[in-house]
Amino acid sequence: MAYDEVLAQRIHDLVDGDEGWTSRKMFGGLGFMLHGHMAVAAASSGALMVRADPAQTAEWLDGDTVRPMEMRGREMAGWLLVSPDALSSDEQLELWVERGATFVRTLPPK
Repeated sequence: MAYDEVLAQRIHDLVDGDEGWTSRKMFGGLGFMLHGHMAVAAASSGALMVRADPAQTAEWLDGDTVRPMEMRGREMAGWLLVSPDALSSDEQLELWVERGATFVRTLPPK
């Protein structure tokens, strides 16, 4: 299934013009890279994949709108899947994009 183009455009609107951001298609979604590291991705059905410090992910989980990202039935440490219900406002989306960017900024540029 293709990524949600409306969500992708909303993310573009947030990051376009900020230094270091690029986007590219990957894993059936549209990944948004900051200095070469994927920070967030627009997934199918309006969900957002968010890269996060594994030490912080537990505090953000709610089991409903924010849950661990799974790939091939396995949880991916340091990745969250945020449902569209938690992204309805621009402020909510900005919060999650910034969370992904904050973690990625701690990594060395690629």
